[in-house]
Amino acid sequence: MTDSAGTAYTVALRPSDWRFESRPQATVLLEAQRAGIRLPSSCRNGVCRSCLCRMLQGQVDYVVQWPGLSSDEKADGWILPCVAQARADLLIEAPDAVVLERRESTPFPLTGARRD
Repeated sequence: MTDSAGTAYTVALRPSDWRFESRPQATVLLEAQRAGIRLPSSCRNGVCRSCLCRMLQGQVDYVVQWPGLSSDEKADGWILPCVAQARADLLIEAPDAVVLERRESTPFPLTGARRD
C-alpha cells in the first residue's frame, strides 16, 4: 500500500479472499505466482485475454501501450494482470485463481555450471 518509491501494494482476490503483495515494477500476474497463486494466463503480453479479470477497486498501469482491452472494458474495470502493474491497493474478481503446488527447492542453483 505504498507508491512506486515504496515496496508494494496489497492485492485481494474475490471470491477466495486471498491476498498478496504486488511491487510497482512487477506485473500483477507475476506477483500472484510469486505468492503461490495461479491466475489463468497464456500469452503474458496482453493479447490472448486468458487472464482477463475484473478490478473492483484500485488502479493499474500497463507495461504495453495497447493492452487487448477496449476502452469500454477498461471503463467497466476489466484488466489484464499479465501486463498490469498495481498503482494502488487492488480488489480483483478472479474466480479461477488456484493455489500453486509447492515444489521442493533444489540444493544448488541450476546454472549449468559443473560442480565437483
